[in-house]
Amino acid sequence: MYDTSLVIGGKEFSSRLIVGTGKYSSNEVMRQAHEASGAQVVTVAVRRVSLPGTGESILDFIDTNRYTLLPNTAGCYTADEAIRTAYLAREAGLGEMVKLEVIGDSRTLFPDVAGLLEATKTLAREGFTVMPYTNDDPVMAKRLEDAGAAVVMPLGAPIGSGLGIRNPYNIKIILETVSVPVIVDAGVGTASDAAIAMELGCDGVLMNTAIAGARDPVAMATAMKQAVEAGRLAFKAGRMPKRLYASASSPLEGVPDWSS
Repeated sequence: MYDTSLVIGGKEFSSRLIVGTGKYSSNEVMRQAHEASGAQVVTVAVRRVSLPGTGESILDFIDTNRYTLLPNTAGCYTADEAIRTAYLAREAGLGEMVKLEVIGDSRTLFPDVAGLLEATKTLAREGFTVMPYTNDDPVMAKRLEDAGAAVVMPLGAPIGSGLGIRNPYNIKIILETVSVPVIVDAGVGTASDAAIAMELGCDGVLMNTAIAGARDPVAMATAMKQAVEAGRLAFKAGRMPKRLYASASSPLEGVPDWSS
């Protein structure tokens, strides 16, 4: 079935799966999982990695000719911190696409939406392609779009929880509310969660722990690749309507009545 590419900041990607770099047992396992995932965008936490030339870095295991790096501002608790981190990433040559996180609570890792909105306005004005991680709140999603976000990234569930898509109805409303791509970020635990996000009509899924924390990360990366593709295809195909009562698979009209 004909489909278009995922477009972020003017760049086209055939894969709708974005993967992370944290929590792997080794950098080599991470490299193999990235390859199995089919992803074209890999996100890295700027404040948690060694930059090239400063010792062994996960960046040494990411082929930048193959993958687009998506620096993120994980670990930032204020808008100012996040803005400075985005500037650092750009100065280090990691590009102008940024996954923007402004965390409001260290226990739940829920976003500080006020700080997120402030940082989005500033970074968009400075030429960044801003991809903010936010609550599954349609009102905030629209405000982020109006502030210049190139993408909105609502959580499916808390970061690293693996609880899946807890509020699909809010995600559907967000999809109806904004015109920029919607990428579910956080909460995916297994392949069916990724498929559900895509079946809702999301433009992509970003995940890390679901792959890195699996017993076999490479196999799970393959499963996630297939789930995202299957969910997207199901969405494009259009599911059958739900019915309260049974509906025979074979029509009964014209079938002889053998009881007489």
